[in-house]
Amino acid sequence: MSSRDPKAWMWAEACGLLERAERLHRQFFRIPHAAAEAAWEPPADIFETDDEYWILIALPGVLPSAMEVTLSGNIVHVRAERPLPESLRRAAVQRMEIPYGRFERIIELPASQLELRAREALHGCLVVQLHKLF
Repeated sequence: MSSRDPKAWMWAEACGLLERAERLHRQFFRIPHAAAEAAWEPPADIFETDDEYWILIALPGVLPSAMEVTLSGNIVHVRAERPLPESLRRAAVQRMEIPYGRFERIIELPASQLELRAREALHGCLVVQLHKLF
């Protein structure tokens, strides 16, 4: 088939989309080995300025008091649980795109000494501010 053949191009695009969907599915919906193990990883954005890192982690429905954030060297560790509301525990699932259960996110930043300056829940995201120690 020629690379200009629309069928070949469409097939290649479809295969690429399926591969990306599988990768995202594996990233967010890992099967835990034990009941206490995290079952998913929330998506995160990382921003860097001259003297700080800012990490935004999407955590809709997670209470700020339930979030555990630790910093060890240049590794940020976030864990908690996104519970399924009690009123929905007996409901039949028609579609479930937002993961529930224990989660854990480990983010390794470039080697440097960091200080955890602030963490707050803002609009369904955990915002973590790390100051670079020079």
